[in-house]
Amino acid sequence: MSVKNKLNVVLYWHMHQPDYKVSSDGNYQQPWTYLHAIKDYVDMAMHLESVPNAHAVINFTPTLLDQIEDYAKQLNKFTRKGTAIRDPLLAALADPSNSANGIDRVDLIDWCMRAHEERVIQRYPAYKQLVDINIQVRENHYAHLYLSEQYVIDLLIWYHLGWLAELVKKTDIRVKQLIKKAHSFDYDDCAKLLTVINELINSIIPRYRELADKGQIELTTSPYAHPIIPLLIDFDSAAEAMPNLQKPESKGYPGGEERACWHIQEGIETFQRHFKFMPSGCWPSEGSVSTYTCKLLQDHGFKWTASGTNVFNNSVNLSSEKATINSDFQHHKANQLSDHDIVCFFRDDEISDLIGFEYSNWHADDAVANMVHRLLEIAQNTNHQSDSLVAIILDGENAWEHYPENGYYFLSTLYKQLSSHPAINLTTFSEHLEKNPKKQKLPHLVAGSWVYGTFSTWIGSPEKNLAWDMLCEAKAKFDEKIASGKLSKKEVKRAIIQLAKCEGSDWFWWFGDYNPAISVSSFEKLFRDNLIYLYELLHIDPPNYLYSSFTSGNISTTDVGTMRRGSKSL
Repeated sequence: MSVKNKLNVVLYWHMHQPDYKVSSDGNYQQPWTYLHAIKDYVDMAMHLESVPNAHAVINFTPTLLDQIEDYAKQLNKFTRKGTAIRDPLLAALADPSNSANGIDRVDLIDWCMRAHEERVIQRYPAYKQLVDINIQVRENHYAHLYLSEQYVIDLLIWYHLGWLAELVKKTDIRVKQLIKKAHSFDYDDCAKLLTVINELINSIIPRYRELADKGQIELTTSPYAHPIIPLLIDFDSAAEAMPNLQKPESKGYPGGEERACWHIQEGIETFQRHFKFMPSGCWPSEGSVSTYTCKLLQDHGFKWTASGTNVFNNSVNLSSEKATINSDFQHHKANQLSDHDIVCFFRDDEISDLIGFEYSNWHADDAVANMVHRLLEIAQNTNHQSDSLVAIILDGENAWEHYPENGYYFLSTLYKQLSSHPAINLTTFSEHLEKNPKKQKLPHLVAGSWVYGTFSTWIGSPEKNLAWDMLCEAKAKFDEKIASGKLSKKEVKRAIIQLAKCEGSDWFWWFGDYNPAISVSSFEKLFRDNLIYLYELLHIDPPNYLYSSFTSGNISTTDVGTMRRGSKSL
């Protein structure tokens, strides 16, 4: 095939988990960080290692990096000294006899049901048999007490086997032996599997650092606890894309710009501590941008950022100079705001969402062929210009459980096809800017996120606004206490970090009736627990309202698999 210029394509995988530790003991309230670590973060690295010519951009949120490091340290201390593991589910695998008793057994068994029904549970007959047994006794709450310890051990083993990276299942002899054994596991099998998990979690940060050192991937970061920066700065930014949006009673987040700068700087420092260099790019939490947010990112040293197509469309449609940008495909460019040096790339929503929501039901060859066809159409529509770039941006952890074998066939085919296609240049954002310094001038930027080009997912509904008012009140109390000088330096530091956790985007995402009730309930409680703990660190009695639920999800929505992000693809 002879082409004028190859189409530049970037695969940008966003890795994110909120901090699931709430109390002073550092115990994890939910296990999603380590489960995604042994499955998705490992698989995504191994796929790249398997295709050395493939390139990608990987974003790690700082709170995720710190949790991966914490789990690695926990497992190392457990192995060397027998120190207790601070995650109840992982601790149960380490010592089933200590965790599988009384009412704890019910909670433990319920957790081990939370795997994808079609792709994981039905894939393994022995696992499905265990799940079917649980279904039979579920009507009688106390019937779980009569399930044997052997049942619990087998269930724990299968749950973790189900969550293991696919490439590990295909290559690790210890894992193959466990899968073949199928049932009647013993304590030695638990120890064997825990050793595998220990090795995997300890390998994650070093193997991504090595991929970056080789130049195969570009690593980036986000603001520390993944807050919506434009909303921290100014609630009115939400009205730029939705003028009639109902805002919280609070006029704005107290000291929001200072907090925004703290998250950006702390994010950079955390990234540098783990990877030893300054990242060029920043994925702003949820792709949330505004003109002032871009300025702050630029002031902190970032060269580029990214958001969703609808942010570009809103910006063009509301610009008095929109006649200068008249092509439907101009978002496939490096865009630069007036009076800014930082570059903004915009997500190709169509292709990204196909990966996130549709291709999981296709044969891998057909899905990749369809994707390549769409890319070649874009190349033709952009006249094969050398500076055209398609940014495929989505979650790097949540889509794959919906694919056969954790996306093994799709991802393997994708990397091989795109890295070898004669008309496609699989690249990174920084490499593209180095080779293509030309930038399209975007006259105006309308504040928004990757979701609909608005902030409606995080503000505007009664539940979301109430959560903001709760957070604003806590921040006002925080400011008063800090100003009083009554806290020690250590107490101030702990309170600042805890405040950051409360400011994360995840809590607001879940509030509303469009997500499954079980997930909404767990995240809503985590939000309240985080605020309660903040008050406790400030030596202030928490408001009574924090002890009562203020939102519930949709009880008719099935909580399939982890459902950690609902229908979210990023």
